Amino acid sequence: MMKDFIFSNTTKVYFGKDQLQHLSEEMSKFGKKVLLVYGGGSIKRIGLYDRVMEELNKAGMTVFELPGVEPNPHHTTVNKGAAICKKEGIDVVLAVGGGSTIDATKAIAATAKYEGDDCWDIITGKAFVPDNLPIVTVLTLSATGSEMDIGGVISNVELNDKQPMFGPTLRSNVSFLDPTNTFSVNAYQTASGSVDIMAHVFDVAYFSAQEEMDMLTRMQEEVLKTVVKYAPVAIDKPDDYEARANLMWASSWALNGFLFSGISQDAVCHMIEHEVSAFYDITHGHGLAIIIPKWLTYILNESTAPKIKRLGVNVLGVDTSLSDMDGAKAAVAALEILFFETLGLKSRLSDLGIDDKNFALMAKKACGSKGKLEGVTTLTPDDVEKIFRMCL
Repeated sequence: MMKDFIFSNTTKVYFGKDQLQHLSEEMSKFGKKVLLVYGGGSIKRIGLYDRVMEELNKAGMTVFELPGVEPNPHHTTVNKGAAICKKEGIDVVLAVGGGSTIDATKAIAATAKYEGDDCWDIITGKAFVPDNLPIVTVLTLSATGSEMDIGGVISNVELNDKQPMFGPTLRSNVSFLDPTNTFSVNAYQTASGSVDIMAHVFDVAYFSAQEEMDMLTRMQEEVLKTVVKYAPVAIDKPDDYEARANLMWASSWALNGFLFSGISQDAVCHMIEHEVSAFYDITHGHGLAIIIPKWLTYILNESTAPKIKRLGVNVLGVDTSLSDMDGAKAAVAALEILFFETLGLKSRLSDLGIDDKNFALMAKKACGSKGKLEGVTTLTPDDVEKIFRMCL
């Protein structure tokens, strides 16, 4: 029997190309001082920065800025932002960017309410902060689902560590999702982000040892099919509004809590990949693309084959007449074609300059304090190290 669950998602979403005009009215609800958080220069190149500033000025807000958030956001950057919030009495934090910028903003919003000055205390559970500053987001990359979920991931480069943080108050109060803001995302980041969307569905729900509601499984497959259909279109025609809109909404719904109602398990592939990007600072979605097919191959057995085959048949066009084992193998092969041929991502960790010298340590860290990862199968550090070696 599937587990009981509570579903609540309180993020107010403005979706579409003309919705940013509502930013001023929403921001004015939270106060007069805002910390604007963003990454590199892309939001200025596409004119989004100016549009956001126009709205903030219209709301009569005093704006403080934290630019330069890294693709795998550093805890030191979070601490810098939190220090600004405390010094200036910031009322609300506004993220303009992709998942990394939004993740950093969530950690800033929480650390701003912490008596200490290091967000790593909160992320590692040494300190508990029950509240945070309000969070508003303007999304520029379809990938992580951070614009509508309760978590984020922060890196401590001093420790080669990358850890998630979760909390019901970390969900964005308001999110602005304009697909045109993703037109400038290049083919590589579009491909990597699309894999990340699919990985969220795989990790948190689709490949589960727990019994789940068939209605939700069917909806998970529809999200996956959406990515399979529209990611290649967005790569081929970056300004295709329909493709970008579908990817953006799929990103949000892959991780906003709905699709994994009643499921509780480790995000296995994410935890494995976090160690790769923690040690080598690679693009998260690309790391997932390399790991997922090898993970599926490693866990393939008589018990897991039917579900892997179902993915192949219902999402990837695999022949339904194949046996469970042959259908599962065909599903993995179809995923590899999607990731490495259709989306054009490199297929091995060695292609990214990664060798095996840290694999044993990475595998141990991936399994955490429990010493294992629990999903559709249970993995030990020895299992994870073997998967890493399959990815070389």
